[in-house]
Formats: sequence, C-alpha cells, structure tokens
Amino acid sequence: MKGRSVALLIILILIADQTLKLFIKTHYVLGEEHNVIGNWFRLHFVENEGMAWGLKFGGGLGKILLTLFRLIAVILGTFYLRSIIQKKYHTGFIICAALIYAGAFGNLIDSMFYGLIFSSSNPFTVATFFPPNGGYATFFHGQVVDMLYFPIIHTTYPSWFPVKSWRGDEFEFFSPVFNLADASISIGVIALLIWQKKFFPHEHVEKKIEIVEVKDEMKIV
Repeated sequence: MKGRSVALLIILILIADQTLKLFIKTHYVLGEEHNVIGNWFRLHFVENEGMAWGLKFGGGLGKILLTLFRLIAVILGTFYLRSIIQKKYHTGFIICAALIYAGAFGNLIDSMFYGLIFSSSNPFTVATFFPPNGGYATFFHGQVVDMLYFPIIHTTYPSWFPVKSWRGDEFEFFSPVFNLADASISIGVIALLIWQKKFFPHEHVEKKIEIVEVKDEMKIV
C-alpha cells in the first residue's frame, strides 16, 4: 500500500471527524439531542475531559498527561506508519494502523486547540468560533466533542437477574456517546484482533514450526 493512499485515508477521516465536531459544537447546546434514524441512532452533544468513550482520567493534571500521551503517540505513530509502509506490511494491517492513528489525531486536535478557539458550551447557549474574549480553556485543556449515540435497547433488569441490587434498574445498550475518531480507533483495534493471523501469517507458521521441533526433540529423548 502506497503512502499517498494511507495519507488520503487519514485526511478523509480527520476531515469527517472535525467537520461533524465543528457542526455540533457551533449548532447544538450542551446536552441537545436529535433523532437521526428512529430512536436508536441519535446525535447527542456531550463533551468529555478524558479518554475515548467518555472515560475520565485524573482531573486537570490527568488531562494534561493524557493530551501529552496522545501527542507522543501521534508523533511516534507517524514514524511507525512510514516504517510499515516502506517494509510493505500487509495492506489490512496498514489500514488498521492508519485508522487508529487517525482516531488518535482527531481527538488530539480537540484536546490541544478547542479550548483556545471556542467559547464554552452550556445547556442554554451555542458555542461561538474564535470568541472576542478568548476560548474557554488554555492550550492542552480542550474538551473532546462527542455526539454519536446508539441506544438500541432500553429496558430494565428482570426480577430473576442474579445481582439482586440491579433488579428493576434501567439497562441501556448501547449507552456510550462517542465520535468518529473513537469509532476509527475501535474499528482498527477490533479488525486487528479478528484478522491478526491473516496480517501476520509468517509468525504463526514460525510458531507451528517451533512446536513441531519441540515435539520431535521430546520423541527423540
């Protein structure tokens, strides 16, 4: 797979991710929600200070450390992608690596710059782009914009559920609100787990050879 094709894939993901985030940030108040397809696919505007899928990590200091981690990962990922392209790794593996890289890059943009270029979002006012009084946060302290929400199943735990304290409580699948960058990372990771044998067939062949050699030695002994 050529480097230009990988770069194009990453750029397209970044454009789609940032376009949707910019639209939501400048058109939705915080917490606003609209159905896209029935009740199971909605756009629901939330922001999170931490990791993908709304997870949080250690307050203000944790936010800086997480953003630094993303920045380092993107820098190292740039060199890694270049290396695996030059070494002509399996196309599927390169695509997965590019998806993970693009997703990390997309959320990094939010963390680094959104606090500088947007006013704060709240349940009553839509954020503005480049506000005259400055953004809502300093460099590295921007919040990640999430909006994709798929509450496919909404029910309650039945009376026979093994955990008694959960019986009668509400249950929702799928509850996390995420963005295209999160989805890109998840697709890349899941695809790697599913097709790793196809992406690295020589490693599995080598392991089989080693097992056979060990068995032969045991027979000789």
